[in-house]
Amino acid sequence: MIRVLLAEDQALVLGALSALLSLEGNLDVVGTAADGETALRLACELRPDVLVTDIEMPRLSGLDVAERLRGTCPEVRVVIVTTFARAGYLRRALEVGARGYLLKDAPAADLADAIRRVQAGGRAVDPGLAAEAWQGRSPLTDRERQVLREAETGASTADIARTLRLSEGTVRNYLSEAIGKLGAGNRVEAARQAREQGWL
Repeated sequence: MIRVLLAEDQALVLGALSALLSLEGNLDVVGTAADGETALRLACELRPDVLVTDIEMPRLSGLDVAERLRGTCPEVRVVIVTTFARAGYLRRALEVGARGYLLKDAPAADLADAIRRVQAGGRAVDPGLAAEAWQGRSPLTDRERQVLREAETGASTADIARTLRLSEGTVRNYLSEAIGKLGAGNRVEAARQAREQGWL
């Protein structure tokens, strides 16, 4: 029996996924979570074989959860299920250790097959995204992404500096670099462009 933990912030989708997977003979849904922090905690407590998680969730994103699990509970394999059909998100998911990436409009049987494949040590990636996944890589460094994520919330340079424990001058340099690389007019536009590409 493959033990599965589900993380999804939309209650209706979470219920539907749980019900559909419970119909599969060798899959056992051992827990559900409506936000990233709960998903991370339950994954380390329950030690499921596979965590199926959305990308955009409150408190921690699915990508954040996957990255943290890689360091704390690496035996829990992660499958991302999302509406974001963007190669940038897929690349980020693979970079942080996710073993699967499927779109929410895929048939339930595809998700069940993906869970089995990932649990067996393989990968399961939406075929439409796989071909373009490694084209158009993000030009941003990890620090530039962090700074843009903070800027996206409307935080001031001083706030970003405090949050990331950097000097204000360093934050301005990272913002300037990111804006230049993306050809954006300002930090808000740069953050929007990076988000649309799936780089944040």
